[in-house]
Amino acid sequence: MAAYVDTITMRRTGNSRLAGTFERTLAAARAGEGWAMRALYESVVDRVASYARGQGAEDPDALANETLYRSLSRVGEFAGDEAGFRSWVFTIAHNLIIDDRRRQARRPQSVDDGAAVDLASPVAGPEAVALSNCSAEALVAAVHELTDNQRDVLLLRVIADLSLDEVATLTGRPVGAVKALQHRGLASLRRRLAVSETSNAAFTNTP
Repeated sequence: MAAYVDTITMRRTGNSRLAGTFERTLAAARAGEGWAMRALYESVVDRVASYARGQGAEDPDALANETLYRSLSRVGEFAGDEAGFRSWVFTIAHNLIIDDRRRQARRPQSVDDGAAVDLASPVAGPEAVALSNCSAEALVAAVHELTDNQRDVLLLRVIADLSLDEVATLTGRPVGAVKALQHRGLASLRRRLAVSETSNAAFTNTP
């Protein structure tokens, strides 16, 4: 059965682990309270690891931990709301991804396409990207076949839950360019997933 990607709807998910308590948690973290540091870590680490995995990072979990280490060690410098904190964390993650790509370009590595990238998870961001009847392997392979720029935009939109303006600022591109990359990336995912699922079905039904 053909997989598909639904039309994007601009919405926030509202399933933050810190809903209603972010300001208090941030203040406690800035004061060095361990429970608050842990709460901030847990609020974003899964998203960062999924983002790193989708980007083909050599060690996604290590990159996520390094991102959160850098973020929390400088949390006293941050001032803003929860969305701003998430954008700040993913700016650090994105920069580490760029460094990781450079290392892999100098020392080519095979990408582990068996690791799941959960674009339809409850924490997946402002875009309602719904994938139907699609294997994790097909989804991961399709994401990794996108251009770096398309993958950057889609993962920052879907997993990081960043707005178009936030993605534009983070990547240094105009909003119009971000929209175009988003559109082309989603179109490419639709095509690749449909072909993949059709091929799998044909193979399965072959005597």
